[in-house]
Amino acid sequence: MLKNKIMITLKNHLWYLYFLAVALIGCSGNSKKNENQNADLQMGVALYSFNRFSFADAIEKADSAGVNYVEGFSFHKLGKEFNENSMSSMSEEDIGNMRQMLKKKNIKMQSMYVSGAKNEDDWKYYFELAKKMKMQYLVCEPEKESWDMLDSLAGLYQIKIAIHEHAKGKSIYWHPDSVLKALKNHPNFGVCADLGHWARSGLNPSECLKKLEGHILGVHLKDIHESNNTEAIDVIVGTGVIDFPSVVDELKRQRFNGIVHVECEHKMENNLPDVIEAIRYFEELYNPIK
Repeated sequence: MLKNKIMITLKNHLWYLYFLAVALIGCSGNSKKNENQNADLQMGVALYSFNRFSFADAIEKADSAGVNYVEGFSFHKLGKEFNENSMSSMSEEDIGNMRQMLKKKNIKMQSMYVSGAKNEDDWKYYFELAKKMKMQYLVCEPEKESWDMLDSLAGLYQIKIAIHEHAKGKSIYWHPDSVLKALKNHPNFGVCADLGHWARSGLNPSECLKKLEGHILGVHLKDIHESNNTEAIDVIVGTGVIDFPSVVDELKRQRFNGIVHVECEHKMENNLPDVIEAIRYFEELYNPIK
């Protein structure tokens, strides 16, 4: 009898150890899966790519490109569905209409490029719009005098400001050092990294990303035909001068988990195939098929 009890107890312990091991392996697998999910590339399209078209047509194109994210821009002429308003003058009805259009396509607008805001009231309008659209950040190139006001509003609304740069001579933010000055003492500021404009200014995009580590909220993906030329022409991503493998390596090193928005600025009347190619190229580079 005692021997049988001992055998049963041993068997119970063995089964317990077995299930414990299985559970631990499962947890390890889940952790790895979650880690991989967190490292997954999130691709979107900057709607400026389709600035010749209404919002309805632009969203249709973004949907055809297979993305789940788009970035709006304040001066987009939205079309007849919005009474020909732009994003800078939307009514409550317009906002509801836009949300429904996006929901129907399972697309989210988590950011918007803002241009032309001149005072605090203008900015409050965009923060209110961003709040209603459930955006995470506003992309802009603000005047130095507005830094404190914008940081305060961003904190109040819990919506970040992402500093964007254009090329040298066209933006005070063309160099990462000038962006870092804006970020200092402004905890609600981050960065929208435009790879093409850095290359136009003669800078190495991957080195710029490295300088701004920890602050990058989003990326604008484009390519150009020649570096250190502020008038360089936009070309299909992967066919120009930007070293995208080094860009990908740097984003991975930083564990970047924001959205990479394709911003195609050529063939504006018919650039959807090039947008799709940019997505394909960058996704394959980021997660190569083995």
